[in-house]
Amino acid sequence: MEKDLSNYRKSYEKGELLLKEVPENPMELFQKWFYEIDIHFAEDETNAMTISTIGPDGYPKNRVVLLKKYTYEGFIFYTNYNSDKGKAIEANSNVCLSFFWHGAERQIIIKGKAEKIAENLSDGYFESRPRGSQLGALVSNQSEVVKDRQYLEENLSKLETEYEGKDIQRPSNWGGYIVKPVEIEFWQGRPNRLHDRIRYRLQKDYNWQINRLSP
Repeated sequence: MEKDLSNYRKSYEKGELLLKEVPENPMELFQKWFYEIDIHFAEDETNAMTISTIGPDGYPKNRVVLLKKYTYEGFIFYTNYNSDKGKAIEANSNVCLSFFWHGAERQIIIKGKAEKIAENLSDGYFESRPRGSQLGALVSNQSEVVKDRQYLEENLSKLETEYEGKDIQRPSNWGGYIVKPVEIEFWQGRPNRLHDRIRYRLQKDYNWQINRLSP
């Protein structure tokens, strides 16, 4: 099987990113971009991001998760700690996050270290989830092999009966991570492939070094 994609082309012309106009802290620029995408470009899920980890087999692995909170300290998402990503983070906390918002021709790439958030914060978020999502966290041994979908649906049905009229407690193997960035790159598509790339790198004094990169 072969298909030539060399003629797939697009001219990026929707914006610019100038070094003289960016703030000193990259989280302020992230907030600005996120707000603009959320309001003006009607993405399906503005908070959808790719997280890359290095597995015990030495290979990188990417998957899409949902950003649930961001602060000056970092980016928070939730998952099963026993999943492939959880095991990878346990062994190597260096991760990469990325956002691609095609409507605005923008991309953000974030290198950082992931660590578990406080249990009470994970409890609070778990309590805010829809009941179906809470039960789903109990049913799924994420990343483990299952014989078929019916197995999952039957287990869900059993839990619905078991927990009818009862509060559902967060399982200990499910919770949040915060990714604390050490480098953030903002990419704005431009004509003739002369894209704008602005990189922030965290320094030892916790200030950010800002540079323009060649496209």
